[in-house]
Amino acid sequence: MARFFCVLGFFLAGNFAQLSAQESPQKPTSKPANPTVETPSPAKPIYVLLWFDTEDYILPASDDAALRLANFLKAEGIRGTFKLVGEKAKVLKERGRNDVIEALKYHDIGYHSTNHSIPPSPAMYLNALGFEEGVREFRRREGKGRQTVHEVFGVWPSCYGQPGSSWGPQSYPVLRDWDMIYLDAGRHVSIAGKPCRMGGVLNLYQLENTIRADLKTQNGMEEGNAKFTAARDKLLAEGGGIVSVVYHPCEFIHKEFWDGVNFRKGASPDRKDWKLPATKTPEEAALAWRNFEGFVRHMKRFPEVRFVTAREISAKYPDNSKSVAWESRQIASALSAMGKDPTWVQTRNGALSPAELLDLTVKASRDRFANNFRTYQLRTDLAGPSTASPALLEKPLKAPIYLVRQALAEVSEQLEQNGQIPPAVWLGSTAIPSESFFAGLRNAWEKAPGNVPFAEGDWEFPPARLKAADAIEPDEGRLWNWVIFPEGFRAPNLMAHARRQAWTLKPADLAKP
Repeated sequence: MARFFCVLGFFLAGNFAQLSAQESPQKPTSKPANPTVETPSPAKPIYVLLWFDTEDYILPASDDAALRLANFLKAEGIRGTFKLVGEKAKVLKERGRNDVIEALKYHDIGYHSTNHSIPPSPAMYLNALGFEEGVREFRRREGKGRQTVHEVFGVWPSCYGQPGSSWGPQSYPVLRDWDMIYLDAGRHVSIAGKPCRMGGVLNLYQLENTIRADLKTQNGMEEGNAKFTAARDKLLAEGGGIVSVVYHPCEFIHKEFWDGVNFRKGASPDRKDWKLPATKTPEEAALAWRNFEGFVRHMKRFPEVRFVTAREISAKYPDNSKSVAWESRQIASALSAMGKDPTWVQTRNGALSPAELLDLTVKASRDRFANNFRTYQLRTDLAGPSTASPALLEKPLKAPIYLVRQALAEVSEQLEQNGQIPPAVWLGSTAIPSESFFAGLRNAWEKAPGNVPFAEGDWEFPPARLKAADAIEPDEGRLWNWVIFPEGFRAPNLMAHARRQAWTLKPADLAKP
């Protein structure tokens, strides 16, 4: 490390005077015209989540950019969320940049992986592993950087987002244990571009209203302002919502991302051979700051806008279903609303994932056989299957009721002990997908609604698929277009895990003010 910074200092000696001047944090650069705003409605808040992937630990000038961002936002009365790479936090300490560390402490601290771009990134190592193996490996690798961020900033990070597009579903059980939300931009999973939950974790990902002002173009601020105003109008018509705004401190001072210069297409150079990215001219940097600062001030002018951090946003999207004592009639209503293929359900008492609704249905079905009617608390820590299910049924399968009762007992025990949806349910010597088992339970409830015992006779289990998995993107090249991936990189195993974890997906509803 010492050798690296010695070489780095020599390399930069002729450039820092110019960079320091262009990064001066003293003066605001723009004041856009005051927009026309309507009288705010307290029932329609627009939450703006302003976050920064703080990752470049090669170029010291990026430290100054983070400092300027932190100070500007504080002067505006805004708290942002800075997602720190573990190595970046370590390097800030080693460089003696206590000024940057203290300035960032005013804001919310998130997490952005241990090393960011040094191969293998999360999607690369997770694609080669099973689900439980991947959970353990993510915890091992990314727990190091999280610990470093905690040691440097004195708080546990509030959120996590993957480096580049290196997403993986095995991260969610770990984030749930770490009490973190998922905050990033990508294409891998989405419920209509709205906040959702996956694996019990609030998932702010592929949000419809992810907006920014371009930093490179002369009209970037004006175009960004227009985009925000349009999003704000749309959200007001919907009763409020969230706008996600993302930048990188290093964007304000370089022409190309640091990792693209060094790790393009899977390259793994020795640290002593890392190269510095080209930096912006003073004029280019001034334009970037003008566009950003004017964009932030434009958003701030609307009285219904509330800037929130990742640590604060969870309270705006509470999981109300966890506090409900679920009765049989409510379960029956949810099953009816679900339809024949398992998916999430919106109820008056909050949203239910297919995994949660199956768990409730299994418990209540066993009790109905015993003529025992009670209430049930929701279990929100369930995972989807670890392995592939049997082939989808081609036609309905009938099973005698005694085999159904045996299967219910087995599934109940699996859910209780393993915390996972089983990939298959055994009806005697025949294994069927959990999707068909769930569909058969739903059919039985439809035929005998309410607090009555089930009718005697055979049960029928129809062909069914996990409809919730439609929210998972197919394994296509556009998911993996990050510059550091090896050429042609795909992650079919990882995305198959993601589709199985769609059992845990459900919308996240905005709280009423």
